Amino acid sequence: MRRDLASIEVPLRPWVPERRMASGEILTDVVIVGAGLSGLAIAFGLMRQGVTRLRVLDAAPVGREGPWVTSARMRTLRSPKTLSGPDLGVPSLTYRAWHEAMFGAADWDNLDKIDRCTWMDYLVWFRDVVGITVSNDTRLCSITPADDHIALTLETPDGLAVLGCRKVVLATGIEGAGGLHVPPLIAKSLPRERWTHSGELLDLDRLTGKSVGVIGAAASSFDWAVAALDAGAAQVTMLARSAALPQTEILDWSNFPGFLNHFADLDDALRYQFARRMFAFKTPPTMEMYTRATASPAFRFVGGAALESAAMDGDSIALTAGGQSYRFDHLLLGTGYAVDISQRRELTGLIDSIALWSDRFTPPADSIDRDLLAYPYLGPAFEFTEKAPGTAPFLRDIHIFNNGAVPSLGPVCNGITGLKSGVPKLVSGVTRGLFLADAALHYRSLDGYAKVHFDPAAAGLA
Repeated sequence: MRRDLASIEVPLRPWVPERRMASGEILTDVVIVGAGLSGLAIAFGLMRQGVTRLRVLDAAPVGREGPWVTSARMRTLRSPKTLSGPDLGVPSLTYRAWHEAMFGAADWDNLDKIDRCTWMDYLVWFRDVVGITVSNDTRLCSITPADDHIALTLETPDGLAVLGCRKVVLATGIEGAGGLHVPPLIAKSLPRERWTHSGELLDLDRLTGKSVGVIGAAASSFDWAVAALDAGAAQVTMLARSAALPQTEILDWSNFPGFLNHFADLDDALRYQFARRMFAFKTPPTMEMYTRATASPAFRFVGGAALESAAMDGDSIALTAGGQSYRFDHLLLGTGYAVDISQRRELTGLIDSIALWSDRFTPPADSIDRDLLAYPYLGPAFEFTEKAPGTAPFLRDIHIFNNGAVPSLGPVCNGITGLKSGVPKLVSGVTRGLFLADAALHYRSLDGYAKVHFDPAAAGLA
């Protein structure tokens, strides 16, 4: 791996001029919030481009960044094993190279899909071997403009701290631009302890011997169903609005360079049209999880069962869905995530300045999608843009690399598939901003450059 990097001129020499705050403290050039798959890839990409004053933060403890060993419940990744990840084109940094070194080439050949816990082991190795230092147990509380930089208020193991930086990248995962989507009927009608979203942790022993309802029928719902069955639930009933299960994985269609690299070059109308169609696809379950669920006599699937009412009846949850009545001890929600930046604590105080799609684009009357229009309208470097031009120029230094970026930049920031296109685009945008902001300093460096490369006297030619 080290030979490969040296062969492609990595690392490049640091080039970003040092800047200091009024206090004299050196500014961090880029802070990456999130040390999961995307955050590590972005950090590696910036390091390859000679940006060395980096900080990578994550709220989770070491080895628990991202969903892989926490809220993810499938046994394997859903993506094909051949997809590249944070390696950014370096063969010896790929999962395949690591897997073959750890388990042998024959094991790789026999592998169907990557075990999610083994994937986490790979990510920890990747972080260590490329030299990415992560500040764990550190949560971003707020982002505030301060003179010529950004001030980040952090919750750290040692208490509150303020970190000054020039740019911040929010690589905050699937709920990083909003939060869990919970059907209002459930949130308003049932006690909080009687339902759990797929993005949350749950002591599965609580489900042993219980009657469990699963809401939704996409991939996360089947993951929930199998987890409940494995925990010894007496009955697991899956209620789905649609009469049929989703069958098409849209990321398979989108995995070609033209789309991933150039989605952002489309005009607003086409980007909106593409995004609206993409969002209509639901992620199907893997064949393994479907087979495991349906093989159990304790599992029942009910299609065409949209929720109609929810209430507590004694100690039981009473639901009406699709005209039928159901009683459960606990509900498991596979209802996805909402994009709503007003839910993000770190953006409090900035919300009114940030442009949404609804501020920049008016769709035809027959294709109004209020959920889609609530997404932030981003610039080409994944940066926030101003709702009112000229009122919040600091927004160009806040970049988001999570689900909220999809309508503006395409599906290049929400999973393994698009990483190879999204990370270089983001890294290029961040380094472009850093260079342009210091163009005058770089010119003065050039103007005064006098390093001697040829000395006739030393060669005896004078």
